[in-house]
Amino acid sequence: MQITDVRIRQVAKEGKMKAVVSITLDNEFVVHDIKVIDGDKGLFIAMPSRKTGEGEYRDIAHPINSGTRDMIQKTILDHYEKALEEGTLESAE
Repeated sequence: MQITDVRIRQVAKEGKMKAVVSITLDNEFVVHDIKVIDGDKGLFIAMPSRKTGEGEYRDIAHPINSGTRDMIQKTILDHYEKALEEGTLESAE
């Protein structure tokens, strides 16, 4: 599986969420609403999720192993940091 496209939209500068990302896999499948979060240990991604009736959030799409999650996170964060350096982030607003 290859990530063949990454689209990053910057969100308001306040708060922990820094961007919303869409990725395309193998030019055939798109995952929207992956979030770039600034946590206590640095940047990480949060997969798309929805709130359950009990008030918890559950991922609606996610990798099933840590190697795939690491690859997706590294690719997204590399693109995010490059876009920050180049000043090419589009606004999500």
